[in-house]
Amino acid sequence: MAVRILHSIHDVAATEWNALGLGGQPFLRHEFLAALEDTGCATDDTGWIPQHLLLLDDRTQALRGAMPLYLKTHSFGEFVFDFNWAQAYDQAYLRAGLSYYPKLVSAVPFTPATGPRLLIAPEMDTPTVAKELLDALEALAAEKQISSAHVLFPDPDSVAQLTRQGWLSRVSCQFHWFNRGYRSMEDFLMEFRADKRKKAKRERRRVEEQGIGFKTLSGADLTQQQWHTVFHFSANTFHEHGNEHYLNAEFFYRVAQALPHQVMVKLAEHQGKPVAAAIFFVSDDTLFGRYWGALDNFHSLHFETCYYQGIDYCITHGLQRFEPGTQGEHKVPRGFEPTLAHSAHYLSEPRFRHALADYLQRERSAVADYADEMRMHVPFHRHIQQPEASTPPTL
Repeated sequence: MAVRILHSIHDVAATEWNALGLGGQPFLRHEFLAALEDTGCATDDTGWIPQHLLLLDDRTQALRGAMPLYLKTHSFGEFVFDFNWAQAYDQAYLRAGLSYYPKLVSAVPFTPATGPRLLIAPEMDTPTVAKELLDALEALAAEKQISSAHVLFPDPDSVAQLTRQGWLSRVSCQFHWFNRGYRSMEDFLMEFRADKRKKAKRERRRVEEQGIGFKTLSGADLTQQQWHTVFHFSANTFHEHGNEHYLNAEFFYRVAQALPHQVMVKLAEHQGKPVAAAIFFVSDDTLFGRYWGALDNFHSLHFETCYYQGIDYCITHGLQRFEPGTQGEHKVPRGFEPTLAHSAHYLSEPRFRHALADYLQRERSAVADYADEMRMHVPFHRHIQQPEASTPPTL
């Protein structure tokens, strides 16, 4: 197979890319990645330089495998934090003319959602193509004299391939919701212990008592003007925390137009006026919470808009899982459970790789202990069987 590097997702046909094993996710679709480029969110100017890696049949030029790949000049927008690694690397090797940046990152920009990273045509032998993809990525790092390559939030199949390739394994803790066949929100809350159920219902009641109602809007329902309103809420939340939004209103409008049934917004209204919104994406079996924002400070509105409304949507539509984003111990009392997320890392410098392997081994143990501690605080009755946090792969 021949290797090809794309400097824009538009250099491959959408039908060819989308025919690969994308796992039913919107984030890996050609339309999503194209919208990031076309609206200026993931470009050279923002430090996300497309380097998408393709494997082509040497005879027919048919697409056999691919990886979403970027050359990064910083570590922002990744949600797997390696700022300390960059500092340590530069302190050790800068005098020798080696720098941590740029680095290669296989991920969906600004999206900490687990999914395939080794995208393989259905008719191909997965281990063979996966190894060729990773060999090509390592060769690209060597050719460009790049310090490292990173695969962020890979699914279990991708993790297994990366482990066999000898990449370093890292884990972090997220909080996910799991559908155990609930028939309604009341059915779900009945699984809570009495004191926890009382608190959850009080939070929901407070939002209702303030006269706030909700509309559920698909990507097809939202006009461009409505997207500007929804985005304004989200951008305002970023500004309150001293940050600029990674994305823009045009990006959401483009994606909603391209993938109308995989985009969903919960719009909160007070006296007929929009006051808050949460933006979600929908796959075949999972709801992904991404961004939220509010115009005013209403009691418990964040919990209702981002979490309870999302859980209710999952139950109504038969979705099995709800990933509301990174971090957030405050999600645990509302029915979200500690879940391990993975990443994998290739370091070109052997000495740095050895030091990092020792660090990651200790970090994995600490993350596992933290997940176990958080599991003690879930609100469910003790007899409820909780999903086991997957064991981190060994080196």
